[in-house]
Amino acid sequence: MTVSDNNLSTLALAIKAWGRELGFSDIGIADIDLRHAEAGLQAWLDAGFHGDMDYMAAHGMKRARPAELVPGTVRVITARMNYLPREGGEQWRETEAARAAEPGQAVVSIYARGRDYHKVLRARLQQLADRIRAEVGEFGYRVFTDSAPVMEEALAEKSGIGWRGKHTLLLSREAGSMFFLGELFTDLPLPVDPPEQSHCGQCRACIDVCPTQAILGPYRLDARRCISYLTIELKGSIPVELRPLIGNRVYGCDDCQLICPWNKFAQRSELPDFDVRNGLDDVSMLDLFAWEEEEFNRRLEGSPIRRIGHERWLRNLAIGLGNAAAQRRGDPAIVAALEARAGHPSELVREHVAWALARHR
Repeated sequence: MTVSDNNLSTLALAIKAWGRELGFSDIGIADIDLRHAEAGLQAWLDAGFHGDMDYMAAHGMKRARPAELVPGTVRVITARMNYLPREGGEQWRETEAARAAEPGQAVVSIYARGRDYHKVLRARLQQLADRIRAEVGEFGYRVFTDSAPVMEEALAEKSGIGWRGKHTLLLSREAGSMFFLGELFTDLPLPVDPPEQSHCGQCRACIDVCPTQAILGPYRLDARRCISYLTIELKGSIPVELRPLIGNRVYGCDDCQLICPWNKFAQRSELPDFDVRNGLDDVSMLDLFAWEEEEFNRRLEGSPIRRIGHERWLRNLAIGLGNAAAQRRGDPAIVAALEARAGHPSELVREHVAWALARHR
């Protein structure tokens, strides 16, 4: 279908208004020229920094070429959605840091404490597409929510809703980095927004704070050392030399975000979807380690955590309980819990439990 330039400009403004009505904190529009990002992507892949995430390399340069990924695409509508839970104090960063210092506490990345963001964003981006269709008739589009080889940060930066921080996550002056990204690839030639400029300056707080030194330098992340990768993406054994550095982070890691000065502007979500479930903002590793597979699946239904499965959940918790030995070596409750899992059917679990028990002896 053909839409006049004036109507396209009006439509772009309407899309941004509809996006906010649907709970998105910002909407931007970018063209699809990502040639500037291709060299960096290829170098990252060639260095093997993607680890076991084979899907990162499987599509080659399609990640940087939206029109090859979805033929007919000429624009990408990018959407940002805040995920800090609705309830919480202003000193949330200090609270999170204090929790990480408690050896018995389980630290779950903030984004994963509520409902699976894939479902939330996909549903609302689909609603946005439906609004557009109601306005202009049938049009070509495809929704993405961290579900395909899309260069989200590069597109979001180009669309003006933020800039890529030195930790490689997107940053916003109005919202820090505590938000999700989603995209709507479309064949509508909408007017584009100006790109955002970097506002990191000389700051390197995120680089210096990383527990495993996964951020090798500005914009250079070795995922193989990143705690989020190790506890979520990695399917097998976590390298022995990295286990002590994980501490009590049992699912993901927020350290580079907690230290970032821009996150003093982080905004709370307007949606109940990201409210904390199962007390995951204040729970002991022993309580979580006691969950059998049925309870794990039942409690975490609709949660992103369920994606890793009970086996890797126990693997991560075993490492956390082993690291608790730094302050609570030989703790009877911890030792008993580990010994109860020492004969687990999974070799992966048995290996990590044995490592943890050795730390307590």
